[in-house]
Amino acid sequence: MLPSHIKALILDMDGVLWKADAPIGDLPAIFKSIAARGLKYVFATNNGTKTPEQYADKLAELGVIVEPRQVVTSSLGVAHMLSATRKFPRGTKIFMIGEDGVYQALREKGFQVLDVENAQDAQVVVMGIDRAITFDKMREATLLVRRGVPFYGTNPDKTFPTPRGEIPGAGAWISVVTTATDVEPIYTGKPYPYMMELSLEILGTKKEETLVVGDRLETDIAAGQAVGCPTALVLSGVATKEQAEAWKPKMDFIAADLATLIE
Repeated sequence: MLPSHIKALILDMDGVLWKADAPIGDLPAIFKSIAARGLKYVFATNNGTKTPEQYADKLAELGVIVEPRQVVTSSLGVAHMLSATRKFPRGTKIFMIGEDGVYQALREKGFQVLDVENAQDAQVVVMGIDRAITFDKMREATLLVRRGVPFYGTNPDKTFPTPRGEIPGAGAWISVVTTATDVEPIYTGKPYPYMMELSLEILGTKKEETLVVGDRLETDIAAGQAVGCPTALVLSGVATKEQAEAWKPKMDFIAADLATLIE
């Protein structure tokens, strides 16, 4: 199904590789086919709850061996974006609402992550999904943002998939702070282009030869189109065929799942 000019893939995870932690198709066979075609690939996910190492371990359990450097998360994107600017040198104090993925990404870039008791000293606020959210955390983030402290978000996803259904995602919690402050954060996750640009840098390929594959129109497809990459929607996750056909501008491919796309 893929034309010969495609040299690399930027793959979403939830809805493309697995759904509620159950693999979608025979993943070892799929990635054997990808390797046989000589395609490079990285994974780009808005789900920043895990570290790249944890995602690599999860993939290994499913029979797919990858290096952590091939995994780009929205949490990693925030840490890279902050470290790339001279405004926030190593040691910058950050108040973070999030989980292990964003915590480790910030620490690895040399930032000092503050707990809620010391939040008032923060120079930056970073917010992602946090399944241990508290009113105290939201209060401190709101006070800091209202004071003018720079505000960054991992991704704007309104929901987060679980086996029981969709629950509030990072964007839903961030909207509380935005409502209380009238300040929108700077996002690094899809549909914004930063994660796509970081993925292209890792791959070392041109945008026109790199296919972005995802299951969500408003994040995966929109992000790929934002940077000028060809895009493919798989119907194994969230979006339906009817929604895909109504999307403007149209994506380059629509497939039942990743296996069908690669065949």
